[in-house]
Amino acid sequence: MDPADRQRLLSIARDAIVAHTSGQVPAAPPLVGLLAECRGAFVSLHAGGELRGCIGHVEPDEPLGSVVCRCAVLACSEDPRFRAVTSREVAGLEIELSVLGPLVSVSDPATIDVGRDGLVIEQAGRRGLLLPQVAVEWNWDRETFLTQTCRKAGLPGDAWKRGARIWRFEAEVFGEAR
Repeated sequence: MDPADRQRLLSIARDAIVAHTSGQVPAAPPLVGLLAECRGAFVSLHAGGELRGCIGHVEPDEPLGSVVCRCAVLACSEDPRFRAVTSREVAGLEIELSVLGPLVSVSDPATIDVGRDGLVIEQAGRRGLLLPQVAVEWNWDRETFLTQTCRKAGLPGDAWKRGARIWRFEAEVFGEAR
């Protein structure tokens, strides 16, 4: 992804957050070029170095520009782990985007590359996802990454050894320069 596309996506996210926290409806982004491609993405918000919200859309079934706009609004207002972001907080937010590649089914967990791959694990109607950067930030090895993704899904930590479906994906991760 070229720097101009990255900047456009970051601007879409910030503009959507500013509009939403000001009580306005975010403007629809122009869906041209990369922004028109159907891709999954996550919007992560940080304040003071701490996570402040993160929401994403995994399936590549909507234009990337629309996904980033919608997920930015949801990350600042609907992440159940946090109270909604206020308009006073917006200037202090740092936005990070993770643009997802395709999901690839994993039959051999040894093929998972910590630092490159994100994970999705699903079993019994429960699904958990962790972005590639999470394992790096926490200094996890492959087994810990698999275990934590199971826990994120609300599954026993060893579900990945007991029939859970596993997918990996790569993500291009970038954020605002502060």
